Amino acid sequence: MSESTTNIQKKEAAIPEKGERTRERRVYSPQVDIIERKSEIVVVADMPGVDEKSVDITLEKNVLTIYGTVEAEMPENQRLSVLEYGIGDYQRSFALSDEVDKEKIQASVKNGVLKLVMPKKEEVKAKKIQVTAQ
Repeated sequence: MSESTTNIQKKEAAIPEKGERTRERRVYSPQVDIIERKSEIVVVADMPGVDEKSVDITLEKNVLTIYGTVEAEMPENQRLSVLEYGIGDYQRSFALSDEVDKEKIQASVKNGVLKLVMPKKEEVKAKKIQVTAQ
């Protein structure tokens, strides 16, 4: 071990944890594209290794949370020589405005790309109330 590696390890050991870890795995924030159209908002999230069975999407108090799990794949009778891609889960939350029709949100996954389509509510139209005589 080189002297610089030893110094880095000493510095890392001296840094106290800033909070209790509740997950044993790394959790990444997926990069997203958000496209706003006249009738909908589309969110496209890059989540490599995720499929439809490993994605969980929740909506609570106008906060939409996406969570995806990835399992490391290691073929039998082989060993890893180089690992340049970190394995971990994905999580990201979005605050939704009242213009989103939360009952009609749709989600799909293809090749590790999650696509959320969130239709906007129809504009509230004035309603004519009929008056009857008694």
